[in-house]
Amino acid sequence: MAVEHPLAPVGDQTRIHDIGYRGYDGPRLGRAYARRSLYSQSLRGAYGLGRSVKSKVLPMLLLAVMCVPAAIMVAVAVTTKAHELPLAHAYTRWAIVMQAVISLYVASQAPQSVSRDLRFKTVPLYFSRPIETADYVRAKFAALASALFVLTGAPLIVMYLGSLLAKMGFAHQTGQFAQGLVSVALLSLLFAGVGLVIAAVTPRRGFGIAAVIAVLTISYGAVSTLQAIAHVQGSDGAVPWIGLFSPVTLIDGVQSAFLGGDSSFPDGIVPSHGQGAAYVLLTLGLVAACYALLVRRYKKVGL
Repeated sequence: MAVEHPLAPVGDQTRIHDIGYRGYDGPRLGRAYARRSLYSQSLRGAYGLGRSVKSKVLPMLLLAVMCVPAAIMVAVAVTTKAHELPLAHAYTRWAIVMQAVISLYVASQAPQSVSRDLRFKTVPLYFSRPIETADYVRAKFAALASALFVLTGAPLIVMYLGSLLAKMGFAHQTGQFAQGLVSVALLSLLFAGVGLVIAAVTPRRGFGIAAVIAVLTISYGAVSTLQAIAHVQGSDGAVPWIGLFSPVTLIDGVQSAFLGGDSSFPDGIVPSHGQGAAYVLLTLGLVAACYALLVRRYKKVGL
């Protein structure tokens, strides 16, 4: 419909056109829906789902690297009719043995989760919707932790099902499997927090990847070296305390102190219950600190 403007002078061809714009009066799903959607998309993105084939290659390859050796171990146990899996305390030890693969996954996916939003300045667009800083951080944190739990939990499921197929003790295997799940859940939370905090510092994905690898691998190498030196010098009492300074050895200390796992510390030294409590408290404290740092970081993004 076109009508003449009532104040238009005679001969003026100005027109006002009603093109039918109307306000939205449908359902408004709110913050919870936006948070769930961001979590779902971030989790899918951690394995390249909904993205290009190139984006799927590395995460799927790392998942296969985690699971295939576990499947081979199960096949050996079934074939030989063994009463235990070839790797002692396999459920709690597997993530420690494969920590290099897990670190590479965190280094590749943490920057992918947050650095792109920073680089292309899309974070303010999220906050223009009914979503707050804490919602964004929770969704990203939960998504990466869930992706890591899939990565570390999948081989445990393979081993558990294989042990049942081999007719190993059901109660014994179930108990160890549950302990393994607790261990990898803590690892997933800790590694996700550390990876996201580092990646959120820079919009450059390459810098984020290098920084995450450096923090996770160099800290583990330095702590392991110091533990070995302390053991050689006869200071075995210092070995558990040194383990507090690396994410990998933190999880190792927790699972060996409370979850029945073997320790990878020199000479198999296991933290005492008091030291183990320090490991648990520091692990949970680091997870909470990472969350707080992410919230603080994103309160200033885009301003």
